[in-house]
Amino acid sequence: MHCNLRMVQELCPRMKQEPQILEQLLERIIRLEGEVTYLRAENQYLRSEVTRLERQLEKYEAPKNSRNSNKPPSSDFPKQQKTQSLRQPTGKKPGGQTGHEGTTLKQMSSPDKIEPHMPLYCNCCGEDLSGQPSFFSGKRQVIDIPPIKAIVTEHQLFDRRCKCGHLNRASYPAGVNAPVSYGENVQALLSYLGARQYVPFQRLSELMRDVFGLGISTGGINYIMAKMEKKAAGTYEAIRQVVIHSHVVGADETGANINGKNHWAWTFQNKRATYIAMHPSRGHKAIESIIPEGLPKSVLVTDCWPTYFNVETQTHQLCTAHLLRELVFLKEKYPLDQWAQQLSQLITDSLSLRKEDNISKDKADKILESFGGLLTNPPSSDSKDLVAFHKRMAKYAGYLFNFLTDKEIPPDNNGSERAIRNFKIKLKVSGFFKSLDGANVFASLRSIIDTAIKNGQNPYQILCLVANCNPATE
Repeated sequence: MHCNLRMVQELCPRMKQEPQILEQLLERIIRLEGEVTYLRAENQYLRSEVTRLERQLEKYEAPKNSRNSNKPPSSDFPKQQKTQSLRQPTGKKPGGQTGHEGTTLKQMSSPDKIEPHMPLYCNCCGEDLSGQPSFFSGKRQVIDIPPIKAIVTEHQLFDRRCKCGHLNRASYPAGVNAPVSYGENVQALLSYLGARQYVPFQRLSELMRDVFGLGISTGGINYIMAKMEKKAAGTYEAIRQVVIHSHVVGADETGANINGKNHWAWTFQNKRATYIAMHPSRGHKAIESIIPEGLPKSVLVTDCWPTYFNVETQTHQLCTAHLLRELVFLKEKYPLDQWAQQLSQLITDSLSLRKEDNISKDKADKILESFGGLLTNPPSSDSKDLVAFHKRMAKYAGYLFNFLTDKEIPPDNNGSERAIRNFKIKLKVSGFFKSLDGANVFASLRSIIDTAIKNGQNPYQILCLVANCNPATE
């Protein structure tokens, strides 16, 4: 739009006679050129701002939350939508199904105490009935517990002198190492209430005082549970050995607040055993410290946290539950792209076959072929997050459908999430661990408790055995 005086004069001969008008027009043109330049720059700036704000608003238009990703429910925004279950409708009515054996309060076949009740006189005429025979007509039972009272056992030593003149002195039983101490049953109960029922030390101290009449301070509880950890060291290591030598191992990790500093609780578990350990790192050095032997003979079932793929294993299995939640998010964010929907349906179909125990080699091959087709036909390049997810699936393609060919491999990592959730419950109840030693005690005792439950054993009774296995341990 640039103009000059000579050009205008050539185009408009009349302007030669009216130079004043010519100058006014030129000034106006120059001013308009400046305005156009400014507006162009402003338009370019506003376009870039719109692009930036659109990118920023994407996370609010299709936000990640606990129902479509692996984020915990505590991170959800207020008024979060109702959780969408990944389960498909079965057509069954809610509640107990036909054939389900219910449980109810039943009478005991051998009651500890029987109280007979007989009429003493006739309600009609008042005649004495004490000499009349009685006939059984019914029974009811009341189940209660006796008054709880601690039993104090005093160990007294006596001396005896032999005829030869030697004075013989008795010795205290193993574990009786102080003038006054708490016995193995108290140690097991405190461990059970603290690690299994998540009771904080302050409330545990109150419970022991109010219910059992035992004035145990929080420091005393901490000492007793630390003693239990030492007694449980052999059992704790035995659980670790069971896990690392298993065919299938699931793993997960979660943050744990220890006196204001973040540490990580790691779990390695399977159907038989649960091993939980603490470490300040979430990286590979944590796994090297916890299981330096690696898992060369195991299938490791995890989410896609990169650290797990640095562990020496036989192979891996990705958690399909994690992937399906991510695909929910991607379907919401990119509704026009069918790639996420197709992979979600493929995983869902494979899980249905696994649940129905209807997986043949032909069906497994067909699923793998369909998965390969999805990998060779990536989503639109405009779907940034979906493209990143596709690349991750291509990288770990050999780890998604291993559960189709081995029935021992679970398709998800829910067992590990259940194991690690106990740390979150403990933290929600207590707030935080005051020391790493306290967190290690909880990890050790919780490993034993969860392993006992998996094997159909009473966790309190197992803790009693642990408390009695080495009574001399301080």
